[in-house]
Amino acid sequence: MSRTLPPLNALRAFEAAARLGSLSRAAAELHVTHGAISRHVRSLEEALGAPLFEREGRGLALTARGLRLRDAAGDAFATLQATWGALQRAREPAAALVLGCPGSLLARWAIPRLERLSAELPTLTLHFSAREGFDPALSGLDAALLLGEAPWPSSWQVHALAPERIGPVLSPRHAQLAALQDAPPSALRGAPRLHTRSRPQAWPRWFAAHGLETADANAGTGFEHLTYLLEAAVAGLGVAIAPLELVQADLDQGRLAAPWGFVETGGQWALCTTRGSDDARIPALATWLRTELQPGR
Repeated sequence: MSRTLPPLNALRAFEAAARLGSLSRAAAELHVTHGAISRHVRSLEEALGAPLFEREGRGLALTARGLRLRDAAGDAFATLQATWGALQRAREPAAALVLGCPGSLLARWAIPRLERLSAELPTLTLHFSAREGFDPALSGLDAALLLGEAPWPSSWQVHALAPERIGPVLSPRHAQLAALQDAPPSALRGAPRLHTRSRPQAWPRWFAAHGLETADANAGTGFEHLTYLLEAAVAGLGVAIAPLELVQADLDQGRLAAPWGFVETGGQWALCTTRGSDDARIPALATWLRTELQPGR
C-alpha cells in the first residue's frame, strides 16, 4: 500500500526550511546536519515529482506547490502542538502558563506590573520566556505577548489588546534639548537619531505620520534591542523612537522627555496563542492586559 502521508521527519525538515528560508537554519533548529535536511527535502520532491524550492541567489524560494505544503504543514504542526499542550495541561492543571515576550517588553512593562497581576489574578501562575522572535507554532510557549502587526501567522489566534503608539524621546542631558524641544518635527531630520533593528519601520512611520520624507529615516546609531536603545537615549546620546508604554515610567520620572508626542502606527499590542487553544487562562489574561494598557493606567 502506498503512503497517503509524507514521512513525518521529512515533512518537519521541509517545514522548518520553508519557514526559515534556509536549509542551514533548519538544520540548526532541528539539531541535524545540513545534508539531512537536504535529503529529506529531496525525498519529498521525488515522491511528489515536482520541486518544492527554487534557488534564488544564495537563498531559497518556494514554488507554488512548496507554498501550499508550507502552509498546510505549518498549520498541522501548530495544531498538534496546541493539542499536545492542552493534554499536558489537563494532566497538570497547576502548571504555569509559559508566556513569551521580547526582553525589552518584559523588563520595562511586564515586570513592574507583576505584583498587581498576582493580586488581581491570584490563580494564574506565569513563567516568562524572553525571546525576540516567534515561530508559527509558538514553540515551547502557551502564549506570546508582543507588539506587531498583520498579517499574523495563520496558525495563531490573536487577542488584540491596544494600538501601538510610538514617539521620539530624548534625555534632559541631551546637548540639543533646549533647541529641539520647541522645534517642529522636521528638526529631527538633522538631529542624532537612535533606532533598533527589531522595529526598523518605527522612524519611517513616524516621519510619514508628520508628512516628512522617510528616506534615510534610520540614519544614526542602531541597536539590537530596544532596552539598549533607551539606555543610550537616557545617557543623552541621541533621540530614540519607542512605544509609549515602554517609556512611560521614564517620562513620569523625568529621565526622558517626549516633546512631539506619540502617534499610532497601525500595529498593536497582542496576546497570541496557537489557533484552537482552549486554555481558559488566556481570556482572563487578555482582559487584564487590555485594562493595564488603557491610557493613564
